[in-house]
Amino acid sequence: MPPDHAAVDAARILEVVQRYWGYDTLRPLQHEAINAGVQQRDSLVVMPTGGGKSICYQVPPVLAERCDVVVSPLVSLMKDQVDALRACGYPAVAIHSGLTPQERSDAEQTAVSGGCRLVLVAPERLLGSSFLRVLSQIRVGAFAIDEAHCISHWGHDFRPEYRQLADLKRRFPSASLHAFTATATQRVRADIVAQLRLRDPLVLVGRFDRPNLVFRVVPRDDGYVQTLEVVRRHPGQAGIVYCISRRETEAMAEYLLSAGIRAEHYHAGMEAEPRRRTQERFSDESIDVVVATVAFGMGIDRGDVRYVLHTAMPKSVEHYQQECGRAGRDGLEAECVLLYSGADSIRWERLLGPASDGAAAAEVRQTALALLAQMRRFASSIECRHGALSHYFGQTYEHASCGACDVCLGELNGVEDATVTAQKILSCVARVQERFGARHVVDVLLGENTERVRQLGHNKLSTFGLLRGQPQKALGATVHQLVDLGLLDRTTDEYPILKLNAQSWEVLRGQRGVRIVKRGASGVRRGTLDVESWEGVDRGLFDALRGLRRELAAQRGVPPFVIFNDATLRELARRRPTAPAGMSKVRGVGEQKLADFAEPFLACIRAYCQAQQLSTDVEPPAKHRQRAAHAAPPPPPRALSPAKKQALEMFARGRSVADVAQSVQRATSTVNEYLCEFIVSQPGFDTAPWVSPADFQRVCAAINTLGPTPLTPLHEHLNGEVSYETLKIVRAALTARIGPPDKRRPI
Repeated sequence: MPPDHAAVDAARILEVVQRYWGYDTLRPLQHEAINAGVQQRDSLVVMPTGGGKSICYQVPPVLAERCDVVVSPLVSLMKDQVDALRACGYPAVAIHSGLTPQERSDAEQTAVSGGCRLVLVAPERLLGSSFLRVLSQIRVGAFAIDEAHCISHWGHDFRPEYRQLADLKRRFPSASLHAFTATATQRVRADIVAQLRLRDPLVLVGRFDRPNLVFRVVPRDDGYVQTLEVVRRHPGQAGIVYCISRRETEAMAEYLLSAGIRAEHYHAGMEAEPRRRTQERFSDESIDVVVATVAFGMGIDRGDVRYVLHTAMPKSVEHYQQECGRAGRDGLEAECVLLYSGADSIRWERLLGPASDGAAAAEVRQTALALLAQMRRFASSIECRHGALSHYFGQTYEHASCGACDVCLGELNGVEDATVTAQKILSCVARVQERFGARHVVDVLLGENTERVRQLGHNKLSTFGLLRGQPQKALGATVHQLVDLGLLDRTTDEYPILKLNAQSWEVLRGQRGVRIVKRGASGVRRGTLDVESWEGVDRGLFDALRGLRRELAAQRGVPPFVIFNDATLRELARRRPTAPAGMSKVRGVGEQKLADFAEPFLACIRAYCQAQQLSTDVEPPAKHRQRAAHAAPPPPPRALSPAKKQALEMFARGRSVADVAQSVQRATSTVNEYLCEFIVSQPGFDTAPWVSPADFQRVCAAINTLGPTPLTPLHEHLNGEVSYETLKIVRAALTARIGPPDKRRPI
């Protein structure tokens, strides 16, 4: 049984948090997680990247006046964490392979003598004989396992060396174990508990949604040009570009360099020294962009990554969530762009290889294929991205519109005559007798007079040239979209073949309509948080403070974010304090940093404001005082456009979607989103004008059976007999009845 330590109240915890980190509030679940550490009760804590996990294991040893051990997977991550802790005045050491024998000896002596509160160590070193001797002299109170999903075969980044951590309970029976991870489904959470042999653990699962991230899924036609377009939207800002292969990372980095972008590649096939140098150059802001495989990511503690771009679809939603989690860790807005093609799924299937002999190998492959299918559904869906990710991880999403994804920002438009286009494609698949892949079908539809088309006689088919004039890549994307919508099947052979299914014939017979989406002509729109977070901030002063931060970091030999993150710099450029008392009110300025950095930063602010004739010691508006709290609030509602206002008034009178769309001159898909927002805002409003009672009950029954789920599996469960629009309306009605977490009502 764990020692009977008393729980610590929030005021005492905040005293420590304010002293070291300069935060005056706690994020959700941090109080509970910290108390579990103080009381030495085993725990599993799941919080999104940037959600404040590290404070949960950094505060308990200070409150309990003991030394704890943190198991961390990467040397670079350990180094950055220790640098950041020391800059806050927090005593910590890291013991890893990058230290000289003398440095390692000094770190061990510091730990043994009681001179630190945290010791960070890699999993492969933790249970080595030399480190066990050190641990025997420390009398560790708790072990914190960071990136704990690595211990699970069902996790997205399984690492065999983590399995030895199962021995911690036997070797250190009086110490508690605390597992931390950013992404873990219910299955992975159960496996972590079992593998670490946690005893009666407190399981805390935070909200997976991160409202400061703007998600976009863009059909890929020219990956190089599209990547450069995104990078140029963020001049001088930090970004990560993910590619699948090592060769692709090198080619993309070379392309960006030729376009004048400060970029370098990173992958596991590089020598250790070039890899380390790239990572350090990214951390110290010598370069802006790293083009990488998934080998790059977990070791990045930089908080001001303003965008993450995937040049192809990741192999699971967990991978996608984890990699996007590198963006916006400081709570400020960041963009996550996925360049998607249906061909990505085929590529991953080939990389998985053919089915292997043995039940275990077959199960692993089937699990990988299932994860891939779920990722494909996310990429091809036309529902709110924040909502889809929340539902995937088993959580409800209370907002009808997030205001922070391509769907909710209105960047997607429906393709005109989509059903007719789909019928032509499906007809061509039938005409070639379901014996060819997407590329050949596209060639026939475009009327390509190739030798192969002529040899097969397909230039004489009625569908030859039926879609002549369309861009080849766009038509190929449409074919893959039909596959993703379940309206067309594709074999998993080495050379996949397109096959018709029951839904295909319904479309061909005119019994089912099709909605295909494309990017709107209006381009990218700014999210609400992006606009608001710069309000009152003098950009010139922000840039001056950023330059000063870089200079001070170089002098100290640490990454710039260790000094202050971008959120703190923006707040300084908004408040413009001229004395230490004013600077101490800024989030992220603790006692040690105030003592170390007040003089240079205040001097910079005074000089800039005097030169620009700016007012100083500004009291920010109430909403920015709230945003200075450690937890980022959800995005505020946007002002209603005249069209939306008219639509909502018409819905209040029970008018149909078709009538409203015609009156306000908006696409039906847009008006459906208006309707869902109306229903969420009007709990108890009768949905009968738009959904029949029978369909409503049928969808409710399906949701009760499946639980929280994206729309596509729900649509499939209902055999495609209930439209996506109806599914959205019913889910909006259920959300309205359930209400926000503090106002829940029975359905």
